[in-house]
Order: sequence, then C-alpha cells, then structure tokens
Amino acid sequence: MTDDQLLRYSRHILLEAIGIEGQQRLLDAHALVIGAGGLGSPALLYLGTAGVGRLTVVDHDVVDLTNLQRQVIHEMAGVGMPKAHSAAQRIAAINPGVQVEALVERADAARLDELVRRADVVLDCSDNFATRHAVNRACATHRVPLVSGAAIRFDGQISVYDTRDAASPCYACLFPEEADFEEVRCATMGVFAPLVGIIGSMQAAEALKLLTGTGESLAGRLQMLDGRAMQWTEISLSRRDDCAVCAAAGR
Repeated sequence: MTDDQLLRYSRHILLEAIGIEGQQRLLDAHALVIGAGGLGSPALLYLGTAGVGRLTVVDHDVVDLTNLQRQVIHEMAGVGMPKAHSAAQRIAAINPGVQVEALVERADAARLDELVRRADVVLDCSDNFATRHAVNRACATHRVPLVSGAAIRFDGQISVYDTRDAASPCYACLFPEEADFEEVRCATMGVFAPLVGIIGSMQAAEALKLLTGTGESLAGRLQMLDGRAMQWTEISLSRRDDCAVCAAAGR
C-alpha cells in the first residue's frame, strides 16, 4: 500500500475490524454492479471511494433529466451519456486509483455467467425481476455472494444471498422464478429520492463487509424499510428445498 493510499484510506485503517489487511482486501477485490441508476449511484460511489480495486458496472441506459432527482452519480453535463460511462467518469474524478470497466449493454444469461464468474461480490441494482433472476442464477452457479436491493415509492428492501453457505437461501427461494409478481417501475409509480440513497448505500456497506470479512451480513435476513414512517421490519429467510435455482446449481 502506497503512502497516498495509507492517507486516503486512513479512516478505514483506523477501524480495528478493517485495518490495513482489510483495506488491502478491498484494493485487491473486484465488484460487479448491475445498474447505474438510483441504487447503483450511491453503491458505486461508496465502493469507489472505499477503494474497491476493480469495479465493473453494467447498464444499457443513458442519463435522462428525470434521473437526476435521485441518481446522484450523474449530473447535468452527462444527460444523454451512457450511464455506465457517466458513472465511471464520476468515480475516476473522486478516486483515480480504482479501475472501472463500463459496459453499455443489457447483460443476458450467458454474459452474466461470464461476468459473475470473475467477480468477488455482485450488487444487483436493477429494477426488474427478469434481470434479478438472471443475476441470481449466475451467482448461485458460481457461489458468488449477491447483495440485492429494491426501492419503489416509499418502500425499500435489501438482503444478501450468499450461496457459499449451503444453508443460505438464494433470491429465487424468496421470489420463485415461476411466480407471477407484479412488475412496478419508478417511471410509473414514483420513488422517494432519498430512499434509493439509503438502500444503495446499505448495499455498498454489505458488499464491503463481505469483502473485508467484517461483521455479520444480511444473509438469511430480509430488511424492509417503510420510508414514510421510517420504520424497519426484518424477516428471516430459509432455503427452499424445492428451489429450482438451488437445485440447478447443485446445492
């Protein structure tokens, strides 16, 4: 670790639970972030400032004026620019030591299989069930921990699906692929701006904890936030023996 890195990350290094060894793990780590929108914005910013050495961000969309109400990694000058490139530029401006791979694409199952295989942790910051299920399948197959968040209107949720633990559920254990869940989008339902900041920041925190081996993750627990009352509810999650994804992954 260089003198500049020791200074930049000094507040992490001062934490006994992280220290120099933990910070070095972050510098050596590779995080894959799916989505550079409302959730991906704070998640990417905190992963970048915390010193995660390699970030791969995947997003097919471009920055729109309506995004700037909540997608804090983007700015007016970036309107019309691919979100992945806009996010990469912002991270580089804050921490040029981080290597950012910006992929302007909608990753399908085959592509996700390739991307997840080389990541140490995956953050699902997407906004639709099809992508979430595809990401979950790849993570379950390759035993890569998944930090999943969601936010709509005033309601948010977050959990960790860590299939390295045989007893840990995957995303499909909670939301089966065959179930008919209503697809809701903030473009039609709205979303409270700070809510995505709260959930996205928590996704970054869970990812950093996983990478440094610090504390206890949210694996096996789903936390839900009612932003109007500012009240958290937590439920315990269990692996389903009849989960098709877990079975396909040989779990």
